[in-house]
Amino acid sequence: MPKILPDFLSSVKLKYVKLGYQYLVNHILYLLLVPVMVAILLEVLRLGPEEIVNLWHSLHFDLVQILCSSFLIIFVATVYFMSKPRTIYLVDYACYKPPVTCRMRILERSGLGEETCLPPAIHYIPPTPTMEAARGEAELVIFSAMDSLFKKTGLKPKDIDILIVNCSLFSPTPSLSAMVINKYKLRSNIKSFNLSGMGCSAGVISIDLARDLLQVHPNSNAVVVSTEIITPNYYQGNERAMLLPNCLFRMGGAAILLSNRRSESRRAKYRLVHVVRTHKGADDKAYRCVFEEEDKEGNVGISLSKDLMAIAGEALKSNITTMGPLVLPASEQLLFLFTLIGRKIFNPKWKPYIPDFKQAFEHFCIHAGGRAVIDELQKNLQLSAEHVEASRMTLHRFGNTSSSSLWYELSYVESKGRMKKGERVWQIAFGSGFKCNSAVWKCNKTIKTPVDGPWADCIDRYPVHIPEIVKL
Repeated sequence: MPKILPDFLSSVKLKYVKLGYQYLVNHILYLLLVPVMVAILLEVLRLGPEEIVNLWHSLHFDLVQILCSSFLIIFVATVYFMSKPRTIYLVDYACYKPPVTCRMRILERSGLGEETCLPPAIHYIPPTPTMEAARGEAELVIFSAMDSLFKKTGLKPKDIDILIVNCSLFSPTPSLSAMVINKYKLRSNIKSFNLSGMGCSAGVISIDLARDLLQVHPNSNAVVVSTEIITPNYYQGNERAMLLPNCLFRMGGAAILLSNRRSESRRAKYRLVHVVRTHKGADDKAYRCVFEEEDKEGNVGISLSKDLMAIAGEALKSNITTMGPLVLPASEQLLFLFTLIGRKIFNPKWKPYIPDFKQAFEHFCIHAGGRAVIDELQKNLQLSAEHVEASRMTLHRFGNTSSSSLWYELSYVESKGRMKKGERVWQIAFGSGFKCNSAVWKCNKTIKTPVDGPWADCIDRYPVHIPEIVKL
């Protein structure tokens, strides 16, 4: 009997083959340059000192050529540094921590814990969502977050040059940004903006707006406040599609200090690298999948379409198509390109290659919009349980706090002592319209475990096991 050859395909660990491929492609320039540099060094050693001196003397330098070359180098360097975008630093941020006080089948499967908080007006039966109560909730959440930010950073109100407040569903007159200006007596020449109606992804939109403003206003500080006011938007009807927001949304807010001042580079926690925004509003289904309307009885609420997850998946696909070339290493981009060419030319049935975004990011902050949202993104991006831990635990502890949820998740990672210098964070948020927005941050320094913040008194209990169904 001839000896049967071993099955090399099964014996070779493909994991290490892929690691070797990634290392080869991602370091191809270094691997090519090192032999060239070694060859040059050997040639220089072979020539000897006398031949090197003779070679130097044989060169003829013309004064005009030297001056022109110097001028050209200075000109190119000046143009480069003047056209280079200003670095945007995230100095620090603060999250509102609700006080301890605080529809059966939907709530059982929501993934929320028992410590999430609803505003006082919703505690009554029936709820009493008055304008006064809504303003009271806004003042409590926003002012608490701002006070914490001032305390953490030492920032003074007069040092704020740009103020951006985003709240999707509560848009009173005067605006929430005016409310902040009045409370802290901010400067009369402050550039203030109030964003409403932009859903849970408005926090990333606010960061993008702050970035653009900081590019044209040097030596400035920008404060972004992200929140959602629950009081006036509690649905009191019985339509199932409109009940889900009641079960998921909870009180929350965050205040973030951004700056383009070089003096802030040392103490800043993060540096903004990319912002990618995707808007699918041109499609009718996407536009109406999260829609504020009245039910048959005239009760106003937010209706969630059954197509929501499919639409979110398409928006995510468009977003990562733009994000991928900006962040993925060359090895992942080549694999994606080869697979795409293979499907177009050879076999359309080939399984599409999903880039490994774990090669580009160490931490993922996925909007805690609900259990289904986190499950879908974990599946599509092939993430581990640890990668989505911050999102799941934020949903369990604080609920869906809308645009501020990303900052509770980032605070969770820091509270666990996992954020190291040079690591990258991907914030992904979804919002009505329909939008998928992403922000990429790079950690400036290894962050010490905070002694305060929203997780200070409970981080030791997390992570917790979250069952599929919790009987109430």
